[in-house]
Amino acid sequence: MDALRVGVAGLGVVAQVVYLPLLARRRDMFTVAAVCDLDGEHAARFGREVGAPAFGDPGRMLDAGGLDALLVLTPGSHGPLVRAALERGLWVLCEKPLAYSRAELEGLPDDGRLMVGYMKQYDPATQRLLETLPEAGGPGNVRQLDVTVLHPSGESQLLFARARASRPSPEAVAPYAEADEAALTAAVGPASRRLRRLYADVLLGSVCHDMSLMRLLVGAPDTVDHVAVWPADVFPPSVEVSGTLPQGGRYGLRWHYLPGYPAYRETVTLHHDHGSLELVFPSPYLMNAPTELTVRCRVGTTERTTVYRDVAEAFERQLVAFHRFVTAGEPPLTGLAGGLSDIVTAQRMVRRYAQWAGIPVSGECAEEDPGRSPKEETLIGR
Repeated sequence: MDALRVGVAGLGVVAQVVYLPLLARRRDMFTVAAVCDLDGEHAARFGREVGAPAFGDPGRMLDAGGLDALLVLTPGSHGPLVRAALERGLWVLCEKPLAYSRAELEGLPDDGRLMVGYMKQYDPATQRLLETLPEAGGPGNVRQLDVTVLHPSGESQLLFARARASRPSPEAVAPYAEADEAALTAAVGPASRRLRRLYADVLLGSVCHDMSLMRLLVGAPDTVDHVAVWPADVFPPSVEVSGTLPQGGRYGLRWHYLPGYPAYRETVTLHHDHGSLELVFPSPYLMNAPTELTVRCRVGTTERTTVYRDVAEAFERQLVAFHRFVTAGEPPLTGLAGGLSDIVTAQRMVRRYAQWAGIPVSGECAEEDPGRSPKEETLIGR
């Protein structure tokens, strides 16, 4: 098959630092056929640079045709744009989050043309851990899964990038901002602004990467037993979540926004009966910086530690997987069902936190959902 003709919707930091350079690197698989940003002048500059038509409105780009696939890199909820692309018969690679609410995904065409972009699932270290996990007895032998994220400011992570800012007019942004607010109300009800931002910006904006890794490695959480958020006067805050895994182990997740921290660091550790498997992720914006996998076990009387580093770029591997998805029908690691599962998990976290903190919450977070176990219902009902 010839190179896929892709449209790029959203020309912010992730497009400039990651996707456009990789699309240029993989001209054997992709041709940038159109670009779009709500800042029309910003879009026009990039259109000239990549030699593609530029649009100031995603609907106009889709209506113009000439695309095989769409990369959704816009801020906020992606549900409406994903729906519009799928309804036009396009293949879609959508950056997280897929949507803010379950309602946005109702009736979404589930015909196997959607891939949700969780690049850490495609990291070579993650894939090697998956290959190694059966030697440890599989997911059922995981006693504890621990995640710690130390998240400095985005500005400090991107000092090297010199990305150009998109500055759309308030009139251009307004319809999308209103749709996002409606989706948040559907998800959490008319909650406080802080709670809405916790759900959208922290859980679905960052912690969802850890949800996706947990789901890939051992399955989505069976219960969300406890959620703590602190300090009360700081945003983004620190978040701590704990609960049970589907096959009996437990997990603990700690996410800390520390604006002056020296460098981004994410550690995912699986402890099992015979040792540990540990992933350490660097900043996602550092292309080809290796994630480190450390495998610890015992051989006879010897403690053995093996460290793996691979400079293959996770985002590039994800793009290659998307090409195989379109051209060879190879299913992605996360499609519609996985994206919905992470939204459900985020809503379970909000509900548990609101119950713990005595904060009223409504919307989908307060409803029954297919992701919550009877044990969790008992915990939340206390």
